[in-house]
Amino acid sequence: MSATLLKRRRGVAAKRAVGRARRHFRVRKNVSGTAERPRLVVTRSLRHIVAQIVDDTKGHTLASASTLDASLRGAEGDKSALAGKVGALLAERAKAAGVSKVVFDRGGNRYAGRVAALADAAREAGLEF
Repeated sequence: MSATLLKRRRGVAAKRAVGRARRHFRVRKNVSGTAERPRLVVTRSLRHIVAQIVDDTKGHTLASASTLDASLRGAEGDKSALAGKVGALLAERAKAAGVSKVVFDRGGNRYAGRVAALADAAREAGLEF
């Protein structure tokens, strides 16, 4: 998040956003994707979850999936179940792109709930972390 956006937020929301940004930058210092082992990035909002597989050496997105995709738009289930479907869809698209091993980047989010559901479903669908 940019500094100007963080300045506009107040109270608990600001603390939460600053903490998440700090965790994200701390994780990103050590996690980067290569052509052989790209980075699986998870971005979570209150309503949706987005996952991308990124080759950081070229700066290209190799595969992506989201709850905003047409195939998942009308899907039934709670947010964790939808996150699992996103993980399975991402693994399917990654295999089609020739990716089997990834480095997991949780994006500053805790590894629990929707983030864990997405990761577990991607593992079950054949992605190796």
